[in-house]
Amino acid sequence: MVWLWILAVIVLLTVLLCRTRVGAWAAFGGGDLRLDVQFGFLRVQILPAKPKKAKKPPKKKKQTPPKKEPEAGKPKLSFTLEDGKDALRTLLPPLKRALERTRRGIRVKPLRLSLALGGQEDPAASAQLYGELQAAVWTGMPLLEKLLDIRDPYIHTDVDFNAPGIMTEGEVGITLRIGTLLAAGFGMAFPALKWFLRWRKRCRTRLPSPEEIPPGSVPAAAR
Repeated sequence: MVWLWILAVIVLLTVLLCRTRVGAWAAFGGGDLRLDVQFGFLRVQILPAKPKKAKKPPKKKKQTPPKKEPEAGKPKLSFTLEDGKDALRTLLPPLKRALERTRRGIRVKPLRLSLALGGQEDPAASAQLYGELQAAVWTGMPLLEKLLDIRDPYIHTDVDFNAPGIMTEGEVGITLRIGTLLAAGFGMAFPALKWFLRWRKRCRTRLPSPEEIPPGSVPAAAR
């Protein structure tokens, strides 16, 4: 009978753990970022990190021989626009199926985003990007609201032809149960692994950019 009680306690703890909510909250703008993480009723600030007490200066260590520098011209892991498009094509369908199985178990609150594109350098390109961004918001938000529990979303996009770069500010919070996280993770694990291996293979065969090649060296991929 003891093992039945042990099994019952394990099952109860597993159910309670799967129903525990975890999440994150972020606020950004003006170059500042604050990030909090939540586990149940516990909420901890991660960024900006709290200042630590001054420590005693460490003792001098014995000098170690310098590490060998990486081979000149060796291909490095890099992420390009084409890699991003491939990730969307590969991961969006399984992500949608995983979210459909969770039955809107992921809660997004708050969701307040403001993004202004800078069009000082290339007004035509900025205007085109603004149109594409507006289309993505109007197309994607109804779909997300079907898959996620998004409460009172606010997204504002604009273009400032006098600004040199992109300006963003907002506040985003997301919470979900651990059971929901595990269910979505199992649905995404295999497709994500396939895409990751394919991306690493492309990085190995991709030639480095001219800026990454020291003068007089030969790229490793061309040897």
